[in-house]
Amino acid sequence: MPLFIILSLALTYLVHTDSHWQQMLISTPAVLYVSSTLAAVSLIASAFKKIPLEIIYDVFSSSVLIIWFYYWKSIPLFKEDSPIFFFFPVYFSLMAAFVSAFFSSQKQQFDAESFRQMQAISKRSRLQPWVVMLCVLGSLAWYDNYLLFPTIMTLLFARFALSNLLQENN
Repeated sequence: MPLFIILSLALTYLVHTDSHWQQMLISTPAVLYVSSTLAAVSLIASAFKKIPLEIIYDVFSSSVLIIWFYYWKSIPLFKEDSPIFFFFPVYFSLMAAFVSAFFSSQKQQFDAESFRQMQAISKRSRLQPWVVMLCVLGSLAWYDNYLLFPTIMTLLFARFALSNLLQENN
């Protein structure tokens, strides 16, 4: 998820330096429309599994991060210098980097039987990638519960790790 990590760190920098790019990002509706379109296309693509999952997760996570920043930065519930706009992107980038690095390096550790069991669990799971993506989109609407979005994004990272691990072992 390199695009998502870079974008998270860039948003952290923009918030910390109070850049004019930040104002452009939250004042231009085209940013919201493009990000929403990319999130919707990624969600649909994850259901049909025609595009590699790494790309789907990266594009979806990046576009949802921009939507979150656009909406939440403009509502009066949070102050201009609220720490969530600085710490959440740092958390997201660290979590995505950890999941990408740790689980990619662990793929050799599984034997064939463990791998088959993980595949069976993944196939029977009600937590398909598109379901988690829908939950992430739904969490954007609940401003009062500001921890819901990062919690469900963490669940998306865990699902990405499982999907990535199972896909690379095929």
